Amino acid sequence: MDVQYYVNDMGRQMAIVVWAVEHYGLNSDKKTDHAIADAYIEANRALKEKPELVAEIDELMQKVEDGEPDVCNKFSGNVGLAVDGIKQTLKRMNISHDRFVNESSFIRDGSVQEIMDAITKTGRLGEDDGALVVDLSDSGFEKGLVVGRSNNTSLYVTRDLAYHKWKAQEAERNIDILGADHKLISSQLRATLRLIDVQEPEVVIFEFVSLPEGSMSTRAGKFIPADELLDKIEEQAYIEVDKRRDDITEAEKRDIARIVGMGAVRYDIIRISPDKSTVFDWNAALDFEKQGAPFIQYSYTRASAIMRNADAEGCAMGESETGYGMDSDVLALLTESQEVALIKTLARFMNVIDTAAESLKAHAVATYAREVAESFNQFYRDSPVLSAEGDVRDARLCLVECSRIILGEVLDVLGIEAPNSM
Repeated sequence: MDVQYYVNDMGRQMAIVVWAVEHYGLNSDKKTDHAIADAYIEANRALKEKPELVAEIDELMQKVEDGEPDVCNKFSGNVGLAVDGIKQTLKRMNISHDRFVNESSFIRDGSVQEIMDAITKTGRLGEDDGALVVDLSDSGFEKGLVVGRSNNTSLYVTRDLAYHKWKAQEAERNIDILGADHKLISSQLRATLRLIDVQEPEVVIFEFVSLPEGSMSTRAGKFIPADELLDKIEEQAYIEVDKRRDDITEAEKRDIARIVGMGAVRYDIIRISPDKSTVFDWNAALDFEKQGAPFIQYSYTRASAIMRNADAEGCAMGESETGYGMDSDVLALLTESQEVALIKTLARFMNVIDTAAESLKAHAVATYAREVAESFNQFYRDSPVLSAEGDVRDARLCLVECSRIILGEVLDVLGIEAPNSM
């Protein structure tokens, strides 16, 4: 598997950034991507007030496409600053990529021209007010796909077509994760790829996650940076941890708050089917009782604590190379309804993971994680473990250990840390 971040390092938005930095500079006291955003917002205000400045943006776009060294260096320098800041935020959210692929590379190596040549051969390329447009009417689109500007510069989608052709040569299965604003363009892109006999990607469209404060727009300067969201939710998580744990150090509380906060954000986004828009709910995300990631994480720590206490008490258990085994003799001792229910829930793990991967429905894993936590806690409430007698105690300890393993694995699949204590 190769996870890629496709970097928009040229085109109109980056041209505005380059122009903005030249005119307004960057605030060196700010995180680099935040400083870039401030300059970008300021530039858009200026362009709105003085539309004639758009000609300067167009000139930058033409020069970077022509490969003028000085202009290309300005673009790459500012892109580097933005990506450095983005990487820092991604790291906070436990998100990693194997490669950062620059769209400009497909201009430089001639791939975009190859795409334009392939489209031309289909006989579907026409002109509309000087722009080059692909006719996709037989694919159900009233409007064609614009792949070239009247000034002969390429568009984001043109470079995207070249990127997808390259990806099709690199892997048997390609998956795009896109925002809802790419819904139409991604459908047109797939139709165009079919025209030129290039494998089209599977596309997962995520509807927008908004905040109670309302809709956001980077261009207009109405947005909350992801770092600010993480800071805020970590502080909220700290309040919850501080209430519950007066027996640990301040540093330990802060570390737990970081783990819980990051998990809360990731889980609240992934738990909803991607085709449904949602509003981020601070209270639900940090729910230690049932709704959010903290409930699942706390279930893991509870299972871990039981196993630590069992070890401290010297409970002997049969252990296989892969963990505490649940053979038929052990299963025969677990006959209570909540025990049977938990065993059945744990047994679904591999099927849930395989189905989610095949169908690209990651929210099914989040749902399953909550179901495991709920079933484990029901078992824990109704079935004494350490105070049980003999073989029954050992059987229940086996079930606790299996639950701990599955809870840890499913949290790992979701990219959420499983803390040892909370």
